[in-house]
Amino acid sequence: MTLVFIDQDKLSVSKTNMRYGKKAPDVTDILPTVRKRGVIQTLLVRPNCQDGHFEIVAGARRFHAAQIVAQETGEAEPLPCRILSETDDAAAIEASMIENLARLDADEVTQWETFTRLVKEGRDVADIAATFGLPDLTIARVLALGNLLPRIRSLYAAEKIDRATVRHLTLASKSQQRAWLALFDDADSYVPTGHQLKAWLFGGQSIPARFALFDLDGFKGATVADLFGDDRYFADADAFWTAQNEAIEERRAAYLGEGWSDVVIVPASDHFHSWEYEKAPKRKGGRVYVDVRSTGEVTFYEGYLSAKEARRAARGDGPEPAKLARPEVTSTMQTYLDLHRHAAVRAALLGAPGIALRLMVAHAIGGSHLWRVSPEPQTTRNDEVRESIETCRGEIAFDERRRAVLAVLDFSSEEPTVTGGNGDDFGVAGIFLRLIDLPDPIVMEIITVVMGETLASGSAAVAAVGLQIDVDMADWWQADAAFFELIRDREVLTRIVAEVAGETVATANAGEKTKTLKRIVRDHLDGADGRTKVERWVPKWLAFPASAYTTRGGVGTVVAHAKVEAARTPEPDPDAQTEPFAQAA
Repeated sequence: MTLVFIDQDKLSVSKTNMRYGKKAPDVTDILPTVRKRGVIQTLLVRPNCQDGHFEIVAGARRFHAAQIVAQETGEAEPLPCRILSETDDAAAIEASMIENLARLDADEVTQWETFTRLVKEGRDVADIAATFGLPDLTIARVLALGNLLPRIRSLYAAEKIDRATVRHLTLASKSQQRAWLALFDDADSYVPTGHQLKAWLFGGQSIPARFALFDLDGFKGATVADLFGDDRYFADADAFWTAQNEAIEERRAAYLGEGWSDVVIVPASDHFHSWEYEKAPKRKGGRVYVDVRSTGEVTFYEGYLSAKEARRAARGDGPEPAKLARPEVTSTMQTYLDLHRHAAVRAALLGAPGIALRLMVAHAIGGSHLWRVSPEPQTTRNDEVRESIETCRGEIAFDERRRAVLAVLDFSSEEPTVTGGNGDDFGVAGIFLRLIDLPDPIVMEIITVVMGETLASGSAAVAAVGLQIDVDMADWWQADAAFFELIRDREVLTRIVAEVAGETVATANAGEKTKTLKRIVRDHLDGADGRTKVERWVPKWLAFPASAYTTRGGVGTVVAHAKVEAARTPEPDPDAQTEPFAQAA
């Protein structure tokens, strides 16, 4: 194609142009630029039957804007053009539509008219889709507008009916379209439009296919497609609800099989309001509520309890026992049965330590009326301390292992802890049975997380375990801003300076403010400002065993280690320890 400048009086809009035969296009967005700089982007034209004249295939809006400027100024400047072959109608149609789709969205009827002309020129759906960068389904739906009665398309093109109305009319049969036109022509009749039209077409209830819980491929009822969108609708609401209710029952049975205590179907006449309930996981007695709407939509709310039940769970109380109208046995007989079964099981358990271990872990996780196991809350009112703990290496490593254990036990990954059950009998049994299927190494890993969660912060147990495992805090901790912010004692800071910088520096700066002392320590830890860098420094309070910097006392970690020392006893004789068990065996 060659660039040429053509006088405006030798140009006209081609019949292949999308805007041919329509009212003058809106050019308010480009008119200021054309007034100031003229038409810069070339028009796509081709020769017509008149000698020396050309028809515009793409660029009708620029042409109209240039004509307006010519009327205002009295000067019609030639326009830059590139010339197409006069025989390629399909290429001209494509060029016009590509340009107009990129600038001003064409309505669906205009797209249909243009795509139809391309089909007549020999283009198939795949070719058109590739040319315009649209899905094949979009092209097919636009072409399917041919299913609309011509008068409906004309009304839409004339903007006498809106886009929502014409979209819903694509769902209508030919007889329904004619009935709708009769209402449209009758001034005394109500003509449904927009969303009211959809209700009119479906007898008051239009249910989108996307709400189906069942497989649409196996559904024997009819569905109707919206040619402009992705939605399909059920032609028969009764057939939909029959299949939908069966699917709901299947999901309910699946939830119960997964161990949920109950699945409550909330009918369409009611609504599930989450603010009236509190979240509770499966192992804490949470239920599944199934909110069924008249529109066909179904929402599953997993893990909720009523506010009253949630308060009982928070107190550690089990769920309210079910009331039996006519028990088969008396309470005394039930006690007799329970105690004999209990005696037999715990005697048999003596020979099954692996089973006992798993049962103990299940109780530690799920709790019971005899077990009160709570996770360490790790609470603090100080935001900096909270952030320091949440981002420290130890917490990150532990949380990673905790999430792995949650997955192994089929718990929700969103639960903050593994432990902390509400003592629900069903939950403990379910956890126990899950542990039975796991090999010993996995159970031992679960125990490490359970014990870690329930290890009381600041306790002598932390001190004892740290000493036994030989924990080196330098592997897990580095001084951060929160640590330095919390040191307020000058004497302590002077002793810390002596640790990291030496006694000479500590003595020379003994009279300095705490701010200066902190900076000295930081510079040595970072190797900044010419200071010798000190690696793996840990304050005495954090070490195992912990110690103090002064004789004033009041350091909790030091007190905890003192308790460990007080609890130490001479090493027992292994033979003496096992003798009673040997005699029992």
